[in-house]
Amino acid sequence: MSDTDENGYRVVRNDEEQYSIWRADRELPAGWHAEGTTGTRQECLDHIAEVWTDMRPLSLRRRMASA
Repeated sequence: MSDTDENGYRVVRNDEEQYSIWRADRELPAGWHAEGTTGTRQECLDHIAEVWTDMRPLSLRRRMASA
């Protein structure tokens, strides 16, 4: 992995509140939105590990809460 691979990432999230990372210099894929965190690949992955504590999609969490 080159030095450029470690720079310029951002955390993205979809409408189901699932997280991923995306190169900052690339257009976001449909259905994904910038979450606000940017940094190296590892910094972004570390942030996701902190904030994404429930891996269930939002729609499933809502169904389970209303059951």
